Amino acid sequence: MGMSQDTKNVLFVIVAVLLAIVIGGWVLKIAFKLLGILILVGLAVAAFIVIQKLVGQGR
Repeated sequence: MGMSQDTKNVLFVIVAVLLAIVIGGWVLKIAFKLLGILILVGLAVAAFIVIQKLVGQGR
């Protein structure tokens, strides 16, 4: 019985570690996607401001 309990504990730890790695990977993926979107939005806003300034100077 003692061995099977140890085996269960080891399996539980392995499963917990794998789940942590998978969840961590998902979190990183989502974070990088959001970061990419934020960078694109920031570039679009910056370009819009620059164009507005150029158009304003043109007039």
